[in-house]
Amino acid sequence: MTDHPLLGTYEVAAVEPYLARVGEVFAAGPVHDSGCRTYGVRLPDGERWCVKEALTDAAQRSLDRGWVFHRAVRHPVIVPHVHRWQVGERTAAVLPWRDGEPLYHRAPARVPGEPRGGALARFRALPVERVLAALDLILDAHLAVEQAGHVAVDFYDGAVLYDFATHTPHLIDLDEYRRGPFVLQADRLPGSRRFMAPEEWVRGAVIDVRTTVYTLGRTARLLMDAGDEERAWRGTPRQRAVIARATCADPPHRFPSVRQFVGEWRAASREVPADPHEPLGRGELMH
Repeated sequence: MTDHPLLGTYEVAAVEPYLARVGEVFAAGPVHDSGCRTYGVRLPDGERWCVKEALTDAAQRSLDRGWVFHRAVRHPVIVPHVHRWQVGERTAAVLPWRDGEPLYHRAPARVPGEPRGGALARFRALPVERVLAALDLILDAHLAVEQAGHVAVDFYDGAVLYDFATHTPHLIDLDEYRRGPFVLQADRLPGSRRFMAPEEWVRGAVIDVRTTVYTLGRTARLLMDAGDEERAWRGTPRQRAVIARATCADPPHRFPSVRQFVGEWRAASREVPADPHEPLGRGELMH
């Protein structure tokens, strides 16, 4: 039993008032598309934590899936749900705070055709070696996901929190990840169309590790490009060929496992990458 104000608590009447009593709420985000809201709280001893609260029934189902996922999967770059509270009929998850910025820009370009700013643009402007190192950690985390028998659902660049000071990626909001394979019982899965495999849009389709391979291939394609229109590839032809196989529309033509995809990607990435100082591309991001 602990007297920690967050980890030793199991039920609160309301999240934000409780956090304000035990510490300083230094961040209170808007309600996510998922129906969750997150808070950053600093305790008197300086510890910083994140609390993620479900505000709707759908959000609660997602948070429940997240709790199961984080019990099964551990990796240094995956930010875990370490504790949870009962809040009325719903729950809130307690996570360690991680510094960084999500690699996703919601706002449109100021001028049509101009690249958008923000964390994603800054990330893409880094030397290719930095991008490859971050991408390798993202892929390595998904080896742990595969090993635990889970598949990626609703992964996109906004789930990557990048700390530009330490050049460390952190993976957040993986609550839709689940055990696989499974049969899609809805008309589509949640997610960004920029990262989603064709089968994620088909009721009755099988979602398995090849679906995760597709998503990771799209992740590599989008993070290794200097612009939103995918016309400024910064990698090598061999890397591009690995991505092409990973993102085949027909699942049987993809790599049969995340491990094989990662192995081929790492082998291809031993080559010298393209000039990391080529100018950023131009264009609009497709959602």
